[in-house]
Amino acid sequence: MPPEPPLPVVLLTGLHADVRHAAGNRLLAAVPGSVLAHQRLVRDALGRVELTVRDASGVLERVRLPTANDCACCGIREDVLPRLRRLAVDRGVRLGVVEAWDNVEPQEAAEAIAAAGDGLRLAAVITAVAPGCLVEDLARPVDLAERGLAASPDDQGTVAEVLARQVEYATVLAHPPVRDDADAAGLALMRLMHPQATLLPLHARGLASLTTAEFDIERAAARVHPACARLPSDGNDSGMVSAVWRRRRPAHPGRLYDALADVVPAALRSRGRVWLACRPDDLLVWEAAGGTLSVESAGRWLASLTDREWDAMPPLRQAAAAVDWDPAHGDRGQHVCFIAPDLDREPLFELLDSCLLTDDEYARGPEHWRTFADPFAEFLDGVAA
Repeated sequence: MPPEPPLPVVLLTGLHADVRHAAGNRLLAAVPGSVLAHQRLVRDALGRVELTVRDASGVLERVRLPTANDCACCGIREDVLPRLRRLAVDRGVRLGVVEAWDNVEPQEAAEAIAAAGDGLRLAAVITAVAPGCLVEDLARPVDLAERGLAASPDDQGTVAEVLARQVEYATVLAHPPVRDDADAAGLALMRLMHPQATLLPLHARGLASLTTAEFDIERAAARVHPACARLPSDGNDSGMVSAVWRRRRPAHPGRLYDALADVVPAALRSRGRVWLACRPDDLLVWEAAGGTLSVESAGRWLASLTDREWDAMPPLRQAAAAVDWDPAHGDRGQHVCFIAPDLDREPLFELLDSCLLTDDEYARGPEHWRTFADPFAEFLDGVAA
């Protein structure tokens, strides 16, 4: 007999729990023979996870399990996927849905499912979003702990940061029907943040088609990787504006740092890559949401590599650099997208442009640039500037 085809698995994430649960119910109703496994953190002294497995008729199993280091992906690998495999054999299940706990960021969980193999196939990643809450959630610096969503006492993440990454990674953004202006604004924000995603109302019939889909882990990783991400373009959707700042000159570290207090709050979400003069070979990642900015290193610009180092880079990274190659600077440059309601791009871009090197500074070259004081060192190197 030919081997059984792998069981399609859908990863369902989202901080908006009510919408996420509703999306799970719709999947169970849309696909006969489907089961859903949901992990939920239990706030007790033992720090356990409650795992519930159910189908459209009700709960099949509910058990409390220990969690190692508050690791959601460990629980998916060790507890959830083995149960889905067993149910596929014993009950002829057609679709497995993994509903992760609230603050799980989908990339790591998706890669854990895809790597599991052995009779499983990652079909899609869905983030369930309440559009009417999205604008407010991305506007305020609220810690996960304040909302009771932290996975552990040392979880320092914010609601805005996690929600932004949940929205930008998924292939499908599931949402309730649009009922008012707040919903419409949130939907427009979703479309601008992730133009490649499929926005699917919860009542839509398209959920059943996910059983035949296949999620491409490598392309998804490249799509959100800061070095080759397909950032949103300039756009205006129902008053929600995206504006892309692109320049081919390095930024003065001191002037850019001094401008952060005005630049970061100007947008609900901004992300991209930055070229600092004092670090001419380092590709820096810019990510801001909820008024909080993260600047991290993503390795070196490909223009600074030797031929052998270039050849060792992933093909998608090479292709992204080649498409945007500049004769003088290679892939180096400023490329940051800002998204906000009624965003006024001119004063924002004037401020950012004032942070770039002057003609005189630029003419002195990289050896001089490296002598600039670097206030970003505290974050990039873990030492005081």
